[in-house]
Amino acid sequence: MWKHIASNALTFLIVLLFLVGGVIAWGTSQYSAEGPLDQAICVQVRSGSNMRIVSNDLAEQGAVSSAGLLRIGADYSDKTSQLKAGSFLVPAGSSMEEIVDIVTRGGQSTCGTEIVYRVGVTRVTAQVRDLDPATGRFVEQANFEPSVEETPAVYTETREADDTQYRVVISEGVTSWQIVQALNSLEFMDGQVTEIPPEGMLAPNSYQVRPGDSVAELLATMQSEQERILAEAWAGRADNLPLASPEEALILASIIEKEASTSDERFDVASVFVNRLNQGMRLQTDPTVIYGVTEGRGVLGRGLRQSELRAENPWNTYVISGLPATPIANPGSATIEAALNPSSTDYIFFVAKTLDPRDGHNFAVTLDEHNANVAIYRRLEAERAAQSDN
Repeated sequence: MWKHIASNALTFLIVLLFLVGGVIAWGTSQYSAEGPLDQAICVQVRSGSNMRIVSNDLAEQGAVSSAGLLRIGADYSDKTSQLKAGSFLVPAGSSMEEIVDIVTRGGQSTCGTEIVYRVGVTRVTAQVRDLDPATGRFVEQANFEPSVEETPAVYTETREADDTQYRVVISEGVTSWQIVQALNSLEFMDGQVTEIPPEGMLAPNSYQVRPGDSVAELLATMQSEQERILAEAWAGRADNLPLASPEEALILASIIEKEASTSDERFDVASVFVNRLNQGMRLQTDPTVIYGVTEGRGVLGRGLRQSELRAENPWNTYVISGLPATPIANPGSATIEAALNPSSTDYIFFVAKTLDPRDGHNFAVTLDEHNANVAIYRRLEAERAAQSDN
C-alpha cells in the first residue's frame, strides 16, 4: 500500500514538474515574443514610479498582453529596480523583454513634449515640440527668440507642465562666452557662472537637462565630452601633421569650423591650412582676426577694417606665423576629425564660390588659379551691388 502511495506521489510530482516547466517555457516565450502594438507609442515613467504602475499603463495602451507577466520577467532579469524616469518611445511590435530594456536602460528621453534651447552663432532660440510616435517626427508648436520676441502662450503652458522635457543644443562654432551667456539666461537652470571655460573645450552637442540642474555641472559635462573626443581623435591622427599637441589640433579645428561652409568640405579646408603650416605660410584667415577684435564675446556684425587686419595681437594670422594663441570657437567632433585627418591635396588657397556661403568654396593650388576664382567672386559682388542700386 505504501509503495502504491509513494508511486502515485512520484507520478504526481513528475506531472507537476512538467506542468511547471511548461508554464515557465510558455511565459518565457510570451515575454520575448513580438508584442501586440500596431504602431509606436510614447510611455512616460514619472519620477518615483514603479514597475506595477508602468506595466499597468502599458497594458492599458495595448503594448503588452499581460502586465503581470511583464513584471515577472522584469523581476527574473533583475531589472525591476532599474526603472528610469523619462518618456520613452516604444516601437510597434516590441516584446515585453524589449520594453523592459527600454524603460530601464536610462539615457535621454526619446519622445514626449520638450522645450529645446538652441545656442547658435548668431542667436539663441527656444522651440516647443512634440514627437508623434506614429511617424517618429517632431511636430513644432512654437519657435522664437526669447531675448527679442514675445513669449508664446504654448511655451508658458509647456513650462508649467510637470512632464515637460528640456534639451540644450549647442551649435558648432559657438564660443565659450556665448554658451555661458545662453545657459545663464535659462530661468529653469540653477546657478550663474561667471568664469568662462577655456575656448574650444565645450563639445557642441544635444544635452538633455532637468529643471534645477546646475549650469556649472552642464558646462563640466560639455568639457569632459570634448576632452574625450579630442583624445580619441588625437590617438587616430594622420602621420606627419604640423601639430605638436592635442591643444594645437583644437586650435586648427576651431578655424576650420569657422571657414568650412559645408560638412563635405571640412577635410579640404583642413588640407589648405595644414599645407600652409607645412610650407611656413601664414594662415591669413579672417575668423581669427574677428576673434582678436571680439574675443569671442558676440558677433562682430560688420566687415573687418584695414586697421584690424594689420593689428598685432595673438590671433591675427595675417600678422603672426603659425596658429593663433587659442581656439577661436568650439569645434564639433567631425571638424576635429578633419583637422587630424585632412584630405591629401596640394591646395593652399580657397574663396567662396558664390555669395551664398552654403555653396562652399573654390580651391586652388597656384596663386593664378586663386586670383581667377577671386575675380569670379568679385564679379558676383558687383552684380549684386548693381541690382541693389536699381
